[in-house]
Amino acid sequence: MARQAHRLAGLAAIMLALPLKTPVQAADVAFGEYLANECVTCHQKTGNYSGIPSITGWPQQTFVQALNSYRWRERQNPIMQTIADQLNDDEMAALAAYFEQLGPPQIAVEEPATQTANQRTTQ
Repeated sequence: MARQAHRLAGLAAIMLALPLKTPVQAADVAFGEYLANECVTCHQKTGNYSGIPSITGWPQQTFVQALNSYRWRERQNPIMQTIADQLNDDEMAALAAYFEQLGPPQIAVEEPATQTANQRTTQ
């Protein structure tokens, strides 16, 4: 009996020493990418703003909190509320991991059209 108690104490010590993973930390980026197909129909994958806010590069915790705010009706947007209602916690965590790893928005920079066609051909 003392031997079994010693074993249990050893297992408990090992378990306490292991880092605990929250759903956000354990999220599956590949699954998030799969789920993101619906998201990127409105939120551009590049993060460029076209009337719909960027969601790329957000910290995972912030991303999940935002989705839960739609789910709990703290944020008002019927489309996002409907989407958040359809997602479970693991799906939210996977989406958060995927969009975070994309990094901050990749803003497209257009070249200024200052040269005429004639100037380009003579240089």
